[in-house]
Amino acid sequence: MQKIILIIAIIFTGIFFANAQEQDNFTLTVKITNLNSNKGQILIALYKGDHNFLKKRFIGGMSKIKDNKVTYTFKNIPKGEYAVSFFHDKNNNGKLDTNFLGIPKEDYGCSNNAIGFMGAPKYKDAKFELNSHKTIENKF
Repeated sequence: MQKIILIIAIIFTGIFFANAQEQDNFTLTVKITNLNSNKGQILIALYKGDHNFLKKRFIGGMSKIKDNKVTYTFKNIPKGEYAVSFFHDKNNNGKLDTNFLGIPKEDYGCSNNAIGFMGAPKYKDAKFELNSHKTIENKF
């Protein structure tokens, strides 16, 4: 009898622990509109923390463009502070094409529609808190 009670307790503990973990993970949906064509794809990256922004992505993905817009969903993201960047890879080469000065030739953007002055956008302008399921919208 004690073994049965112990097994039931272990099962309920596992279920409770799994539910607690799921509640701390959220979905982040990113909607990007006003693309100037359906050609190519959108490459998107989620960054965790200022020290990683535009250097080392936390999670990345890609999406095809339909009707000059994209919706991409990151799943099972832990609660925290993040920023998103994305670019329109028009020629499907998997990288942001730049000119000889390093200025991007393909459209790009960041969460909060953050823009940079004489350089890339700053993390402080692109960051947001993820503590529930969230949808962010950005325009080119």
